[in-house]
Amino acid sequence: MDIDLITQVLFAAIKTGTPLLFIALGEAICEKTGVLNLGQEGMMLMGAVVGFMAAYATGNAGMGIIGAMLIGMLMSLIFGFLVLHLGANQVATGLALTIFGTGLSAFIGASVVGHTITGFQPLNIPLLSEIPVLGKVLFSHDPLVYLAIVLAILIGFVANKTRVGLTIKAVGENPHAANAIGIKVLKVRYLAVMFGGAMAGLGGAYMSLVYTPMWVENMTAGRGWIALALVVFASWRIGNIVLGAYLFGLASIMHLVLQGMGWSISPNLLAMLPYVATIVVMVIIGADKYKEKLLAPRSLGKPFDPRQMA
Repeated sequence: MDIDLITQVLFAAIKTGTPLLFIALGEAICEKTGVLNLGQEGMMLMGAVVGFMAAYATGNAGMGIIGAMLIGMLMSLIFGFLVLHLGANQVATGLALTIFGTGLSAFIGASVVGHTITGFQPLNIPLLSEIPVLGKVLFSHDPLVYLAIVLAILIGFVANKTRVGLTIKAVGENPHAANAIGIKVLKVRYLAVMFGGAMAGLGGAYMSLVYTPMWVENMTAGRGWIALALVVFASWRIGNIVLGAYLFGLASIMHLVLQGMGWSISPNLLAMLPYVATIVVMVIIGADKYKEKLLAPRSLGKPFDPRQMA
C-alpha cells in the first residue's frame, strides 16, 4: 500500500467518521443524564432530509444546518415528552421514533430524490494543508469536520471540568439524590435530550450536505445505530468517542480499500462488520451485569418520578 493510498484512506476515514462523531457526542450527553434514546437513526434521517430541502430551497447550506438541528430537537422533544413526562418505556419509544423518522423522511423527501446541491466545500488551511501526508489527512476538510473536533473538545471540557458536567453526572447516577439537593432532574434531562436531537440532526445534515450532497431514502445506512454502539464502546468518555468514531469510519471504508487491493474475501462480509459489532454491543448493554464494568450511568434507561423516593 503506497503513501498516496494511505493518505486517501485516512482522509476518507475522518470524513466517514464525522457524522458518527456528531451523533455519538449528543447521545453520550443524553445517556449521561440517564436517558437512553434509540431514536438516533430516525432523527438523523429527518435531519438529512430537512437539511437538504432547506439548503435546496434557499441555496444556502448554512440554512440546511439550522433546519436539520431544529427538526432533530423537535423530534427529541416528542421523545422527551413521552418518556420523561408520560413515563413511556425508553427503548420502545426510541425504536418507535426511528421507525417514524424513517418513514416520514422518505415521504417528505420524495420530491427531491436525485436532486443535487453545492454543499460545504473543503477548507484548506493555509500552510498546514501543504504538509506532506498530514496536510491532506488533517487540514483539507470541510468546515463541519473542524466543527466536530471543536465540539468534542468543548463537550469534553464541560462534561469533565465544570459544574454543568457534575450536574449531568449526578442526574445520571442518582436522580433522586440530585433532586433532593435541588437539581431539577427533568429539566436537565430535557435539555440533554434536546442537545442529543440537535446533534443527530447535524449528523444527518452532514450526510446530505457534505458526504453525498443529495437526498436518497435511508441514506444514513444504519449510522445512528453504529453511533449508539460507539458510545458504549467508548465507556461514555468523550476522548474515546472521538477515537472510536474515526476507527468506525475506517472500518466502514476498508471493504472498498481491500476490494481495490484485490483481496478475494467478499466485500459484503467486510461491509457488515461494523453492524455486527453494533448488535453485539446492544446485547451487552442489555445485560445489567455488564453495565457497571462499562461505566454506564447507573440510572440509564430508568424512569424518574420526583414524587417517588429512591
